[in-house]
Amino acid sequence: MWKENQLTQMLGIRYPVIQAGMAGGAAMPELVAAVSNAGGLGTLGAGYLSPEEIRKAVREIRSRTDHPFAVNLLVTQEPSPSAEELKQGRELLAPIYREMGLEPQVPTRYAPSFAEQIEILIEEKIPVFSFTFAIPEQKWLHRLKAEGTILIGTATTVREGELLEAAGVDLVTAQGAEAGGHRGTFAGTYEQGMVGTLALVPQLVDRIGLPVIAAGGIMDGRGLAASLALGAAGVQMGTAFLTCSESGAHEVHQAQILEGSEDGTVVTRAFSGKPARGIRNRLIDELAGGEAKIPPYPVQNALTREIRQAAAHQKDPERMSLWAGQGLRLSCRQGAGELVHQVVTEAEAILKAL
Repeated sequence: MWKENQLTQMLGIRYPVIQAGMAGGAAMPELVAAVSNAGGLGTLGAGYLSPEEIRKAVREIRSRTDHPFAVNLLVTQEPSPSAEELKQGRELLAPIYREMGLEPQVPTRYAPSFAEQIEILIEEKIPVFSFTFAIPEQKWLHRLKAEGTILIGTATTVREGELLEAAGVDLVTAQGAEAGGHRGTFAGTYEQGMVGTLALVPQLVDRIGLPVIAAGGIMDGRGLAASLALGAAGVQMGTAFLTCSESGAHEVHQAQILEGSEDGTVVTRAFSGKPARGIRNRLIDELAGGEAKIPPYPVQNALTREIRQAAAHQKDPERMSLWAGQGLRLSCRQGAGELVHQVVTEAEAILKAL
């Protein structure tokens, strides 16, 4: 019988396994509910959703499960790029647009309003709120806490964990350098935040008084057992859930993960303007020499949107953002609930053997 700990008690879940809130359509209601129904914590990746899309998704999750779940947002502010930044960004992408037969459009908005997104979460009284890229203003954290929402922040360094603790969050996710998707670094350069999971977790555990969630390269029960041995209270897994049957990830994305290897991922700003780990492809190589001209997130994310959407429609992996962590060789096709149970069963056997 799996023992409760501070994390499972706080979140009201059976197992210390959290499915990462991957934005972009991978972590939608079906996957979230499947993980929560299996005893873990499913997370809606709501970073790119409009307020009404978030409300609809939250209500769909509640129609599929009566267990706790989380909603993840990307903490952003409306950007004000200069004319020169936009010009350079468009010029860098122009050859790709031409080759793909696309006519670039001028974005009317670069990202959903964070304030409007979070208002929906407060109105819906969600059980758990996780976030990355920055720390939300105290007014938002106070309002969420007043509704009984548990707060989970993302740290890539010990310093960031300390800042999150001071801000009043309940749990901290330690995002190791192995993790797929966007880097959550907010108190320094992303290079300073490229600390491996094995090194980051125990140092963070020793320096803060909050439960720590290990993330980055964790794909199976061995990763959970190792994380618990390092002092973590649980794990967050992203890439492992991308190839589950309930995943909303594009079929090409899933195939690339299943065929990929640990040395095939890179950290790039090519797709969104923010460092993120994904499978290396042609677009990353094409923009490799023009890093200085890539506008910051979310401007670049908006400028490449048509390219990514057209590539997905054409099932062309060379121009898609194929986010994945370094543990992708351990991926397999199975149900999300099956994955959760497999992870905890393996971890329990390992811990008993040790």
